[in-house]
Amino acid sequence: MNDPGGMRASDAERESVVERLRVASAEGRLTLAELTERTEAAYLAQTHGELAQIIADLPGGAPAPAPAAPAATQGRMRKWIVAVLGDAKRTGSWRIDDGVGAVSVLGDVTLDLREAEVRGREVDVVAVCVLGDLKIIVPDGIDVELSGVTVLGDKKVQVIEAPAGQAAPVVRVRAYVLLGDVKIIGDSRAQPIKRGWFAWSEWWQERRASLTEGYESSEHGLHGLHGLDGLHGMHGLRPPRPPRPPRLRDRRRDSR
Repeated sequence: MNDPGGMRASDAERESVVERLRVASAEGRLTLAELTERTEAAYLAQTHGELAQIIADLPGGAPAPAPAAPAATQGRMRKWIVAVLGDAKRTGSWRIDDGVGAVSVLGDVTLDLREAEVRGREVDVVAVCVLGDLKIIVPDGIDVELSGVTVLGDKKVQVIEAPAGQAAPVVRVRAYVLLGDVKIIGDSRAQPIKRGWFAWSEWWQERRASLTEGYESSEHGLHGLHGLDGLHGMHGLRPPRPPRPPRLRDRRRDSR
């Protein structure tokens, strides 16, 4: 135990790193996909060294307060993407300050939030779809809250949820649909994006794979405990809360 980086991490230390990530996102240092991945990695980290790798490229210490004037904050506008009798896409690197809106009238709109810089742990989306299609792409492992009104249309979420007990980023979508479709899909159902893999990604992916294998084993009558027990018993550490294997939500809402 001479290596300080090999010291076991506590629940409080994991939560502290998650808070650091949230602050870094608010400062524009992380995209939504990076925030989601690193948040999950923080909860799966077992040593101080692994936690340090997650925030190695972020500034340390208390963040300097942002000189935000009340008038400037109130003056920020929601970004709108509109398609009328046509197509509109917003992908790649972009910035979301005060939410985003999308309107599709006899057209198609695609919003890819994975590489967007978000100023907080929550993203607010207003979606209006009339005789069109509107697709929102988010990182898997995020929490999606879908509400709104559908008339002779469809609203659907197909995203791998974050395990229970994790303070994952949240995307809130208010969808108003008339004879159209609004679909929110995760990374696994969309074209992949380029990612900068950091030193912590290998052990993060290995542990994710262990959890997923345990979940798949449960589908064959092993009660879903083999992968988790094997992982925890081998490393001798109980996570802050017993993580639930990822689950794919496929939720449809009928007309109301």
